[in-house]
Amino acid sequence: MGGPIKSFRDLEVYQRSYRAMKIVMEGIVKKLPDEERYNLTDQCRRACQAIPRLIAEGYAKRHQARGFHKYIYDAMAESNEMVVSLEQVRDLYLSYVDAITCKRFIKTYEVIGKQLYRLGESWKNFG
Repeated sequence: MGGPIKSFRDLEVYQRSYRAMKIVMEGIVKKLPDEERYNLTDQCRRACQAIPRLIAEGYAKRHQARGFHKYIYDAMAESNEMVVSLEQVRDLYLSYVDAITCKRFIKTYEVIGKQLYRLGESWKNFG
């Protein structure tokens, strides 16, 4: 990433998670069957939307180690949850959602999880 970090929006992991959320909402969540409305659909919706929100909240607490870590590691947990949810979509609903799209976003959320881990480990560099 080039330049100073002045906002949570400057964080590459925020940008990546926000872009992924928009595509997952349109390309995966909206295509799942009605029978999954209160289970897998809701879970994917909540998890993918939570990640950028948690990053923003964590960034606001970057001067408080415990507060910052809590939000960043919660975002990492949501990212892991997205990996599992997308694997379930891939394995159960290929007639609704493209396998290549699922595979691509499984990898995207794995990268997001790694970025969040590194961000949590290097929190002292921000502020």
